[in-house]
Amino acid sequence: MTANHPHPVNPPQIRPATAQDVDDIHAMLFEIARATGCEDKFKSTPEDLARDGFGPNPAFEALIAHDGDTPVALCLYFPSYSTFRGKAGIYIQDLFVAPEYRGGGFARHLIAKVAERARTRGQHYIRLSVDAENIIGQRFYARIGMRHAHDERIHVLDGDAFDALIDSPYGASV
Repeated sequence: MTANHPHPVNPPQIRPATAQDVDDIHAMLFEIARATGCEDKFKSTPEDLARDGFGPNPAFEALIAHDGDTPVALCLYFPSYSTFRGKAGIYIQDLFVAPEYRGGGFARHLIAKVAERARTRGQHYIRLSVDAENIIGQRFYARIGMRHAHDERIHVLDGDAFDALIDSPYGASV
């Protein structure tokens, strides 16, 4: 398969990421930030990824798809738990396919591999969020059977608000 013909004849080569992949992972994550106009918000470094993904208590796992020796797609995920379902699952944080490989089945294969790994670990669902303006991504997720959770909204506590809550009298009393 080449960049001129991104559609794989066979399933793409997919393997678990290792600490040696942090530069490639970081580069693909930066491409997500660039594509969404969020380069200024992208603060992680390869060192952060090495520490948090490949240390003694990994915060995430990742799968990488290759075309020969070239990494062309990434799925980064971590465990999740649903108290409503009473079941463990997976949260996909980042899914990236190099532009010249989009439409070639890489994203579908990566998500299927994550689902397979989840099932073998007794996990029963996958959740993710997609940028509200990423209509192509939303359509893709719908095509593979994911449904939009209309009854939920993602909220974030970070930065100064995160620190202020911790430093408030409410945070100190816990």
